[in-house]
Amino acid sequence: MQVEPGAQEKSNQNKGYYMSLAREIAPHLPLLRRYARALTGAQESGDAFVAATLEAIVAEPDEFPRKAEPRAGLYQVFHRIWSSALVEVDAEEGDSGARKAQERLRQLSPLSRQALLLTTLESFTEQETSEILGRPLNEVSALIEEALEDLNAQTRARILIIEDEAVIAMDLNDLVTDAGHDVCAMETTASGAVSAAKRERPDLVLADIQLADGSSGIDAVRDILASFEVPVIFITAFPDRLLTGERPEPTFLITKPYSPDMVRAAVSQALFFESTGSLN
Repeated sequence: MQVEPGAQEKSNQNKGYYMSLAREIAPHLPLLRRYARALTGAQESGDAFVAATLEAIVAEPDEFPRKAEPRAGLYQVFHRIWSSALVEVDAEEGDSGARKAQERLRQLSPLSRQALLLTTLESFTEQETSEILGRPLNEVSALIEEALEDLNAQTRARILIIEDEAVIAMDLNDLVTDAGHDVCAMETTASGAVSAAKRERPDLVLADIQLADGSSGIDAVRDILASFEVPVIFITAFPDRLLTGERPEPTFLITKPYSPDMVRAAVSQALFFESTGSLN
């Protein structure tokens, strides 16, 4: 069948537009996956929402908000999917992580959590957050205040810090204690972290990826989770190296350099879901 010249030209233009859009949003997908997991509390459900977002963009690329920066536009599409319906998540028998996340999402004020995570974990401005959520700027400010009040009312936790850089370890110690939590131990190696975790039974673990003796924070966390369940937040300067679509991957992730509000929000979100929080 012969294709009309005009139709062929339009098809080429559409293909070029789609390829350009794909190149623009691709670098931002790892951080969107981090955000989606932090919002849902589970790898499966977070990735399901990201997949639905990409499907929506492929189906209607002309609907992508081109007036926004590519990353902000990507998050806008994500939130259209998020607000329209809960995405079905396939979970293996006995794996309650995704189901637990969905149940708890019905119990909290989702907009306040979204606003807080967007401005802290994802470092969007309040104006950008307003555009992403499709809410007035003054409402976004009020939502953030509401979320911060929720943080202050949250149950205090005993936290294990696994970090080999002394300055960062002390900074994390100060941040979590200022937020009302207790640091039960600070360790610089995987073996020390595993021993401290078994001894102290913390309520949450903050873990760097690369440790003092060349050991891995991921390995330490895996050994800890083999003994008991505990929420875990990983800390890294290279989040894109962890969010590759391969297992194991973190659900809760803080990027260096971090802000105090970023740490507080991540700790609050991880404790909220009371899941293993890291390796699914």
